[in-house]
Amino acid sequence: MSKQILRSGTSIGANIREGLFAESPADFIHKYSIAQKECFETLYWLEVLSRTSYITSEQYSSLNIDCTSLIKMITASIITYKKRKSSTLISKSLITNN
Repeated sequence: MSKQILRSGTSIGANIREGLFAESPADFIHKYSIAQKECFETLYWLEVLSRTSYITSEQYSSLNIDCTSLIKMITASIITYKKRKSSTLISKSLITNN
């Protein structure tokens, strides 16, 4: 279990870093979406560790709050990027059609 949480937990940061240097808007969204999925997987492993008493309820609570906050930030970044992308496409369309 510890290897699984290490893998999913470290993958979050790696995918965010890759997203920062994305080759295209679609690549950015893809990398951040993977980071988001890895956060959800990390939450799962935290729940398993808590239920099997590998971590205390205090540790679980703290890590759960951190992971949930990260999910919210990543989700907001994806939504914001998609909105910007679509407003840019609309603006370009208006410019080229005039």
